[in-house]
Parts: sequence; C-alpha cells; structure tokens
Amino acid sequence: MEDSKGHILWVDDEIELLRAHIRLLAERGYAVETASNGEDAVSMVRRSGFDLVFLDEMMSGMGGLETLAEIKEMRPNLPVVMVTKNEEESLMEDAIGGKISDYLIKPVNPSQVLAACKKFLEKKQILGAAVSKDYIQGFNQIAASLVSTPGYEDWIDIYTRLVGWSLELDEHPELGLNQMLLEQYREANLAFGKYVEKNYRNWVEQTSRRPILSLEVVDRFVIPELQSGRSVFFFVIDCLRLDQWLVMESVLQEFFDISKQYYYSILPTATPYSRNAIFSGSYPSDLEIRFPELWEKSEDDENSRNRYERQFLDKLLERRHVNLKPEPKYIKILDAEFGRGIESNIASYTQSRLTSIVVNFVDMLAHGRSDSSLLKEIAPEESAYRSLTRSWFMHSSLLGMLRALSRHPNVTIVLTTDHGSIRSLRGTKVLGDREASTNLRYKYGRNLKSEEKAAIFVKNPLEFKLPRRGVATNYIIAKEDYYFVYPTDYHKYLNQYRDSFQHGGVSIEEIILPVVRMIPRT
Repeated sequence: MEDSKGHILWVDDEIELLRAHIRLLAERGYAVETASNGEDAVSMVRRSGFDLVFLDEMMSGMGGLETLAEIKEMRPNLPVVMVTKNEEESLMEDAIGGKISDYLIKPVNPSQVLAACKKFLEKKQILGAAVSKDYIQGFNQIAASLVSTPGYEDWIDIYTRLVGWSLELDEHPELGLNQMLLEQYREANLAFGKYVEKNYRNWVEQTSRRPILSLEVVDRFVIPELQSGRSVFFFVIDCLRLDQWLVMESVLQEFFDISKQYYYSILPTATPYSRNAIFSGSYPSDLEIRFPELWEKSEDDENSRNRYERQFLDKLLERRHVNLKPEPKYIKILDAEFGRGIESNIASYTQSRLTSIVVNFVDMLAHGRSDSSLLKEIAPEESAYRSLTRSWFMHSSLLGMLRALSRHPNVTIVLTTDHGSIRSLRGTKVLGDREASTNLRYKYGRNLKSEEKAAIFVKNPLEFKLPRRGVATNYIIAKEDYYFVYPTDYHKYLNQYRDSFQHGGVSIEEIILPVVRMIPRT
C-alpha cells in the first residue's frame, strides 16, 4: 500500500463485471479493494484508510445514496465518485446534496476512471509539476525583463507577474520555490530603486511620458465616473498592497464586474504625502504654501496630517468645475464599531453622487504586526500576511458595505489605496540632528546621513515637490527593504523592527498600486 499512488475502494453489486477496470488501475499503480454491497463498504471504510471510493448508485440492499451518507458520516473529507445509469437532474442534485465529489455515467470507460483517479489522487503532484515548470519559465521571463531597461509600464507588468506567482505558490508551499521568488523580488527592487531615483525628478516636472501619479487619481478615475450620472463610491484603503487586493478581489468577483488599472504613489509613500495628494490633486510642496499648518504637528500624528481631506476634495472638484448636488459625502473609518454603523446605513448614501470612504484597518494591521509578537506569530511571512488580510476582510464592515452596494445597479465603485508596504529585513544606520523625524522608511531633518546604497538623498525638497519645512531641511527615502535606525539604542531598534511591514520608501510593493472599478452584477 505504501508504494501505491492511492488506496481505492470500488463498491458495486456487479463488481465482477468491472475486473478489467480494476486490473487497469492496478497496472497504473493504484491499490484497489472491492465490495459488492453497501454494508460491506461501510465496514471496510470504518477499518481502512481509503483515499477514494467509486460507489454504484443502484445496488440491492443499502443503496448508493444511503451508503454515501454512512461513509460521509465517518469520513467527511473522503472523496466519493458516484457511478450511475441515471442521468436525471434530480439524482445529480440528490447526489451533490449528499456531498459526492464527482459522478460517472454507466457504462464507464477506462479513460473516465483513470481521469477520476488522477483528479483526486494525483492532482496535487500533477499541478505541482506543472506549476514548477511554468514558474521556471516565468522566472526566466521576468529576469529577461529586468535586464532590458524597463519603463514604467514594464515595471507594472513585472510587478503584476511577481504578485501572480506569489499567489500561485501560496497554493503549493511543498514545491520549495518561495525563496527563489523572494530573491527575484529583491533583485527587482534593487533595479526599481535605481529606476525611480533616476526618473522621479522628471516625473514631477512633466505631465507626459510618465506614470499616473497620486495627485491624478481623482482626475483620471473618479471624475469621469461622475459624468455618467451614477452614484459613485470612492474607497481608499490605507496601506493596501496589490497582493492583498487580489485576495479580496477573489471574494468580490461573484458580486461585481471588476476591472483594474495602475498608478504610482508619490514619494514618500506615506499617508501625509500620498493620500493628501490623492484628495487635493496637488503635490505636498503646493499644499505647504496653501496649508502651512499641515506640516507643523508631529510627523507621528498621521491622522492630524490628513484632517483636511474632505476640504481638499471639495476644492479639487471646484477647480475642475464639477458641481454635485447633493454635496459629496466623506467618511473615515478608524474603528470596527464605527465601520459597522456605516455598513448598516450604506444604502442611504446611494442618494449622493459621490461618497468617499477611507478605511484605515490594513494600515493598522501593518503597524500592529510591528508591535505585536502575537501578530508576527500569526503572520510570520508574506503568504500568512495575505491570509490574515483575507480573514479580516471576510468578517469586515468593508465587505459588508461592498456586498450591500452590489445590490444597487446604479452604483459605481472606484477602489484604490494611497501606498503599499514592504517587509523590511535590512536595517541601516542613519545620522541626523535631534529634530529629525522618527519614520523608519523616510526621514526629514538637517544633515541626514546614511549608506548611499540604502537611500535616495533629497537635498533640495522642491525637486521632489516636498515641503521645505525650513531652509536646511533635507530628506532621505529608503530603497529596497531597508529601514533606518538611529545610533542610540541601535541594536534594540534594529531587532525590534526587523521583519516588520513598513511604508514610506521606494519599492514596487509601496509604489505600484491598483485602481479598481467595480460595477454590480445585478
């Protein structure tokens, strides 16, 4: 039994007529036992560890459906293939209701039997072999793209392929390909950091031959939807990566027709900069002129730095001559209880032309994992982090709101994020004055110094359209998976923040972001 491809029980009251099938399966490496009635079959399942059961539907004594019920009570996860002469839909429904795994119509031929065995007993190995082969080919294609001087659209393609393989390999951890994939992510981020450093100054000075940036999200993706006359819901989920979105998208596909485009976050990839740019349609340096008080509070108080989002959006729509009646609504969800309240009343917002909803939980999850050994235990690496995101989403007010909106055919949902996050694995020492900021992936202050390979150095903030804050202020922005640590208590903070999800820097995970359009299927 140990060397067989699987242990099969075939139950049929005319089992002698099936000896040719049974010999074929034995020749193909399967161990097959037989029973000629339901009672014996139930007894054999109770005693032995079968991997698959072929079960005749029409048997004297205990019938196939009754036998199925007995088997499933003992072994609910044991695959059972029903074999029947009856093609009536009612039988199929009865069988499916009885949790059959598949059914075959008599007379069965050898290829059908063999296909069923491969499906239930060798599927994992066959898929694994196919995935391994395809991944090696995909790995080589991505590697070729990385050395071909990719442009901003090519980088979107590279990143989406890497994320696609991340999700594929989540299903096949036994293949041992994850380390290979992580190394290719690191290689990609090394090249992407150099690409952004070389091109970012030009991007913020021009409006063509560059990616869509944060400040154009409303213009490019929201305002055109308002012209349709439908009720538009604009969701911004703080700190949502593409892989996390795709996990959520798989849940939403039954409710919506979904299409995706991509944009690049401005730098730093942090809420005070990127999300303010989304709602204002302006660079941070322009906001500093119009709202100087925006940059006066502590950098750690991100909520205070985003307290003008409603006003920013109103002014942006006014500049674009978009007049909405009734006036646009703005909601920021910071806790679960408030989110449940919005969920219960979400239908009332369909009367508005535009409702903007900011959801902060994913950002809280990233920060919480940094400080919680329990969350690190639950989500020790990327795959588990995606799984944790899905678990939250399945029980969240966000899913409740989206499902409720899917029942309103005149609704369009535009969903995006302000930045992503990266799993920070390499600490690097940074020097600066006492007034320098405490952020881990970017810093501003005077005379900031760090390893050249680890950061982009911004001596003149206006070249990056960043707030000047003072005459001598400069910025450093981390590349790849580096994070900044001050010399004071260096080893303490180096260890505390190693393997935490951070944002603010330059990586494909933080910068390349999805913008999703969803139309209810109803």
